Amino acid sequence: MSTSLPIFNATSNDATPPPAAPDESRASNHLLDSHGRVIRDLRLSITDRCNYRCIYCMDPDFRYMPKRELLSFDEYITLARICVGLGVEKLRITGGEPTMYSRLNELIDELGQLPIRDLAMTTNGSLLETKPLARWRKAGLHRITLSLDSLDPDKVKAITRTKTSADTVVRAIELAREAGFDPIKVNSVVMKDVNDNELADFADFARTHDIDMRFIEFMPLDSSHAWERSKVITADQIIEAISARHELVPIKGNDPHSTSLNFTFADGAPGRIGIIAPVSRPFCGACSRLRITADGKIRPCLFSHQEWDIRPVLRRGGSDEDIIAFLQDATWTKKKGHGISEAGFTQPSRTMSAIGG
Repeated sequence: MSTSLPIFNATSNDATPPPAAPDESRASNHLLDSHGRVIRDLRLSITDRCNYRCIYCMDPDFRYMPKRELLSFDEYITLARICVGLGVEKLRITGGEPTMYSRLNELIDELGQLPIRDLAMTTNGSLLETKPLARWRKAGLHRITLSLDSLDPDKVKAITRTKTSADTVVRAIELAREAGFDPIKVNSVVMKDVNDNELADFADFARTHDIDMRFIEFMPLDSSHAWERSKVITADQIIEAISARHELVPIKGNDPHSTSLNFTFADGAPGRIGIIAPVSRPFCGACSRLRITADGKIRPCLFSHQEWDIRPVLRRGGSDEDIIAFLQDATWTKKKGHGISEAGFTQPSRTMSAIGG
């Protein structure tokens, strides 16, 4: 694959640090935004490489960032360690496709030693057959989330632009379960006239394999910038389609910071349904997330147009105090909401693969 310069550009100047947060934020020993939200959840992207070219994420000719621009192993560990010291309780390893990262085993070993409540990873599952899942579980990886956008063989190939199939994910589910991972979640991006006729079938899939099947509304993060609201299948439509076949029961007492609406089956069958609805039911008010891209950009929101480059701080030998101040300042710039429903909304220049899930 080409390692020429990426086709996207951040809107913020890489050399420009975030504006200083107020003294009370700096003194809090936490990551606070200007709307009173505390960051408890970190998404850490460790690569922008992926062996798929999903239609809602990458164009076929998408160009990766030069490897020299990506953070080093030690830089990922440093940022994770400092964020945990600032109150992060949940850490998710993302990509690109994280199982393509050459030092993933060592990374999980190191991250697994941090005092966090939940260490998880999102993967398409295609390479798990060759990976030491039992070692990951023993090292402290708590959960694995997989991706599957269709049960139809031809659609899977068309969506991913590969020769993969749903059987790949079924095998990944089996391997993860054998290694002791539970629960196992499978994400599906729902797109109008692409896979929205399979929603009840996916519910059957959840029941058969005893998994958490999670449906994600189509978001404006595709590299071709072809997203339109008319292509979104909403949470209400997803619930209606599944309920035509299976009665769903809402799970009460959901985590207030959860991104998903969760359901069980009324007949007591195994498996659960989750719906992540950032377009039709934004959850920004309870958002406790921060994202760090593989090249060291701090993104306060998935849909941010501003991002802050911490790589220069790391590479000039910045102290923990320098890094902490930068993270606190960047977090303070987190907007109240993503603004998808606002008339002036524009899609971020980075795609999902370059941001991290």
